[in-house]
Amino acid sequence: MVTALAARELGWGIVGYGWVARDYAAPAILAAGHTVRAVCDPSPAARGAALATLSPTAGAHADLGPLLTDPEVDAIYVATPNHLHRAAVEAAAAAGKAVLCEKPMAATIADAEAMVAAASRGGILLGTAFDQRHHPAHAAMRAAVAAGLIGTPTVIRIAYACWLGPDWSVTGEGDNWRADPARAGGGALMDLAPHGIDLADYLLGEPIEEIAALTQRRVQPYPVDDGALLIGRTGGGALVQLHVAYNCPDALPRRRLEILGSAGQLLAENSMGQDAGGRVTHTDALGRSRSLPVPDAEASPFARQMAAFALALASGDRETFSTSRDLHTMRLLHRAYTGDPACR
Repeated sequence: MVTALAARELGWGIVGYGWVARDYAAPAILAAGHTVRAVCDPSPAARGAALATLSPTAGAHADLGPLLTDPEVDAIYVATPNHLHRAAVEAAAAAGKAVLCEKPMAATIADAEAMVAAASRGGILLGTAFDQRHHPAHAAMRAAVAAGLIGTPTVIRIAYACWLGPDWSVTGEGDNWRADPARAGGGALMDLAPHGIDLADYLLGEPIEEIAALTQRRVQPYPVDDGALLIGRTGGGALVQLHVAYNCPDALPRRRLEILGSAGQLLAENSMGQDAGGRVTHTDALGRSRSLPVPDAEASPFARQMAAFALALASGDRETFSTSRDLHTMRLLHRAYTGDPACR
């Protein structure tokens, strides 16, 4: 199985062909040297967009069935609204298809736990699409921290904000499901904070163990939070501060990642997001600043993610994409919303 997968391109199916799948995931699959074999979406407009942009041999279907029975589909990328993740993952796992599922893992803890159980029963690789782990700038920062460039890391501070009005839409479908608590499971905290929680683990090599949050519904009129501040602490004692928001105008500085240490600072500006690029600065303990070299700086984090998933599938690696780590992130999100320390 490993030899066969390593020797040929990976065939992907995509479930949910919204703007993330259309503008980022599908091009990333192709950039990684793989193929999109089929797309599933109940929207005729979405299926039409897939047929217009993908290979003429790719199929576009209203339901999941054809993707599950297609022997050329090795892996399925799930980009549906959050409340539909569970059903897609359970069906794919029963069919023996590997799954890369968009974050957050699910709309609820119960759904996330059911997804992990289904993956275990089916013996499949299940990963959550934390593309920020695969951003070249963040990989360079992680290597610098591991090399001791800033001494002992003490604090990570992240600002990851945007403007998401009540009628927000990229593809013109006019359905802002992210503002619907039943489908999204929450608001800005649920949507944006998972990246920061996961990045803290990735950058430091240790997960957040304690977390608390304050949310707000201050600007947007919808019934989910439009902003949140989170504080956390890793098992080793590093502190994490996250500001996430749907109420920040996009023209403002709103994407910033800072790691402070006992001997310096790493600062990334405009790296948080779906695109490559951004700027990383290292400042030493004497206040001297320089640009931090970023290998493969212009590589798409989505393309690197798809390539990493294929490698994990071929090798049997279960560390790069870890269900236990992703389930821990989901539990931290639940604790941030509810304040329930028993949810572990």
